[in-house]
Amino acid sequence: MKIDRAELRVVSLPLLKPFRTSFGVMTEKNFVLLRLFGEGLEGVAEGVMDIRPDFREETISGALALLQDTVLPDLLGRDWANPEQVMRQLSGVRGNRMALATVEMAFWDLWSRSLERPLSTVLGGVREAVPVGVSLGIQNSVKATVDSAVAHAEQGYRRIKLKIQPGWDVAVVRAVRAALPETPVTVDANAAYSLANLNTLRELDTLGLDYIEQPLAWNDMRDHAKLQALMGTPLCLDECITTAQDARKALETEACRLVNIKVGRVGGHLEARRVHDVAAAFSAPVWCGGMLESGVGRAHNIHLATLENFSKPGDTSSSSRYWARDLIHEPLETVGGMMPVPAGHGIGVTLDLPFLDTITQQKFALGPLQQPVAGR
Repeated sequence: MKIDRAELRVVSLPLLKPFRTSFGVMTEKNFVLLRLFGEGLEGVAEGVMDIRPDFREETISGALALLQDTVLPDLLGRDWANPEQVMRQLSGVRGNRMALATVEMAFWDLWSRSLERPLSTVLGGVREAVPVGVSLGIQNSVKATVDSAVAHAEQGYRRIKLKIQPGWDVAVVRAVRAALPETPVTVDANAAYSLANLNTLRELDTLGLDYIEQPLAWNDMRDHAKLQALMGTPLCLDECITTAQDARKALETEACRLVNIKVGRVGGHLEARRVHDVAAAFSAPVWCGGMLESGVGRAHNIHLATLENFSKPGDTSSSSRYWARDLIHEPLETVGGMMPVPAGHGIGVTLDLPFLDTITQQKFALGPLQQPVAGR
């Protein structure tokens, strides 16, 4: 599979309503979109790094520089047998998992389309639809949170996840549990707590949660292991896990009992599949997390979540919850708490180019032995 040329864009897609977490409030999703072209086909992926290094250490500006100056020039104008060969070529790049994932995922899409097969099939998936939960940002009141949780449960979502932070935790979780005693409920702290908050975390432990996601520091497995030993509720790690080795260490030391796999966070589908397999070896379930992706990233997530050990509902809820208009033609909507896998080759979605042009902030075209050419 020869990669003839590439196009990088920085895109700003407005959210339907603000999404608040312990990091702050988002009103639009800014991201890198990569298109790879080869043999008359196109593969596409989006980067999950943010403008600021608040989730992990990567940023949009840093990723753009790395992709334009180092990564893509190594790949363009050359033939590649499979994604494994592409990643071996890039193995000398340390860290920068999100930037590398953007390239790897776009190549998976391109390669799957050349094989005329869906990405899920090429990855080894076993499902035609995946179970879906919903992630609710921090609301203006406890009542607003309960109302939203109940409404989404009535729509069929199979898990309600609540974003929490110190001061917005026990009361809101207790209220949602009272309103939805039979619905699986989880919380996501995005690393907002420390062991100094142990009393609060122990209160959460009494509320029948399915799991507590990333309560402590983004890079601290040791304290998570200490906390898990004191808790009956399973801990789930997110930010801490960037490789299969991280997953092995976390499960070996009992720093968690299940893992959130975000394909962009771990460096692409190859490493996501390795994390999935390591967790399965420990009989630990996994689920597919989200980063407020557009339809491109959401489609990649759906295909990945067809692998067998994705046994917990993921974050791939309906696109219409987030966007008045997505940047793809195909609707990605849940039915009865299940998200169908997009039909067709590759990731099964196509870009709405006229609309994409209206939300593109920067555009760069790259070809073999060429410098990037800035666009709009």
